[in-house]
Amino acid sequence: MPQWRDLLRVYRKLEARGDIRGGRFVAGFAGEQFALPEAIGMLREVRREPLTGETVSLSGADRSSNLAGILTPGAKLPALTGSRLLYRDGFPIRDAGKRAKCNFRDSRCRQ
Repeated sequence: MPQWRDLLRVYRKLEARGDIRGGRFVAGFAGEQFALPEAIGMLREVRREPLTGETVSLSGADRSSNLAGILTPGAKLPALTGSRLLYRDGFPIRDAGKRAKCNFRDSRCRQ
C-alpha cells in the first residue's frame, strides 16, 4: 500500500490537469478528498434525495464493505460472519442489534 504523501502528490498532479477534483465533498470525514468530476454531480444528487427510511444490512465478514471504524467514526466492526452493521438512509444505526454505532450529531442517525 502506498504512503498517503505519495498518493497525495499524484492526486494533486491529476487535479492540476483537471482529471480529478479536490475538496471536501462528504461531511464527517477529515482531510482532503478527491473525486472524479462526474462523481461530484452524483454526490449532489444523493444529498438532495428525500429520506426514504430504507435499511441496508452489511456483514462484518465482507471486508470490502466493512469500513466501519476505518473510514467512518466509531469502533471497528469485527470481521466475523455474525457481525452486522445496519444503515438507514445511508447512516449507520445499529451493530448486530446491540448498541448504536452512530456518533454523528445528525438527528437522522439517532434512533
